[in-house]
Amino acid sequence: MSSPHIVIAGGSSGIGLATARRLLANGSRVTILGRSPERLQAARALCEGALQTVVADAADSRGIGAIFADLGPFDHLVLAFGSGRGVGPFATVDLADVRQGFEEKVFPHFGCAQAALPHLAREGSITFVSAVSAHAAVPGTAGIGAANAAVAALVPILANELRPLRVNAVSPGVIDTPWWDFMPDDQKAASFADFGGRTPVGRVGQADDVAQAIAFLVHDSFMSGHVLVCDGGLRLSA
Repeated sequence: MSSPHIVIAGGSSGIGLATARRLLANGSRVTILGRSPERLQAARALCEGALQTVVADAADSRGIGAIFADLGPFDHLVLAFGSGRGVGPFATVDLADVRQGFEEKVFPHFGCAQAALPHLAREGSITFVSAVSAHAAVPGTAGIGAANAAVAALVPILANELRPLRVNAVSPGVIDTPWWDFMPDDQKAASFADFGGRTPVGRVGQADDVAQAIAFLVHDSFMSGHVLVCDGGLRLSA
């Protein structure tokens, strides 16, 4: 039996890259899509195995369709797009910032999944990456939470509509990835210490924690319609 071919959009850093490395270690063939040639080259240097990299802009709905057509048939799709837009008190958060969050998070997930359908194996899978803000009730996260909730809402609908194609998602909590690089190092360390102290497992997550959850959903052929929250229990103390 040939190795499954898995395409990871948003795979050049963070959770997407960790997922690529884990799936490659499991013997899969992996193609990662990303906008930056430099980041893709750096990602290649960190990976071992049957890896292909492709420069692609997931926000370009026409262009991404051509990319998938060039790739040809594949087995599984992982969509790992993030956005930090839409954070702030509901009364004052900038609606334009919330809208930008949807542009960066929701529409690429939706558009890439749609464009990939003609090329995905009938019994393959799509795995989205949402976030714990879709499930927790943390003040100041209405905007970003709405975007992540929109991604999570796709899962049961598409799992039913696209059957037997499996559709799942992972909702990460606070994960130590480049997503947090907007903060100075000392502020980030303090934030991680705070979140870790409030998380039942006693730490923030690493990208590979989430990658393990994604790999599970990709490989388990009896999993569909699930949003797997991978947050160390943070939502319980929010």
